[in-house]
Amino acid sequence: MSFIELFLIASGLSMDAFSAAVCKGIGMRKLSLKSAYLIALFFGGFQALMPLLGWLLGNQLEAYITAFDHWLAFILLSFIGGKMIYESFKAGDEGKDEGGKIGIKELLTLSVATSIDALAMGVTFASLGVPIIPAVTIIGVTTFVLSLIGVIAGNKFGDIFKGKAELAGGVVLILIGVKILVEHL
Repeated sequence: MSFIELFLIASGLSMDAFSAAVCKGIGMRKLSLKSAYLIALFFGGFQALMPLLGWLLGNQLEAYITAFDHWLAFILLSFIGGKMIYESFKAGDEGKDEGGKIGIKELLTLSVATSIDALAMGVTFASLGVPIIPAVTIIGVTTFVLSLIGVIAGNKFGDIFKGKAELAGGVVLILIGVKILVEHL
């Protein structure tokens, strides 16, 4: 898998974290760079950890899934992308924080919730033989940067980006799934 493909996957996977970071930024009465970096570190760290765990799990199952790995990648990416597209159209203010305080328990919960799709992507990486260290590095760094931008943008510009970011991320993941399927057929 090329750097560009990994970067696009990383960008797609990071859209949930970006959206959550935008919401956290909206909830901050005054921008705190310390809090922004902490949010970005949690999101980027979990987005890197989860595909690693999925890759380890996927390697254990490799002998059983190589015959249909391209279908697995397509289905997982389409499911994740479809979920993101669906969520981009849902209205609501879930995840907003009136006081703008950053609690470790809340950050852990948000980090895990926004990185579940990265776990599935790790299984896909294992089935496709993708080298995991470059993949998780690109995913973690991309998510860190986009989450940091999300907190700052959310604080400055409000709700404008949330739905659009999830929609774009979902479309990117589905397109990558289609590309993998077409390459293997």
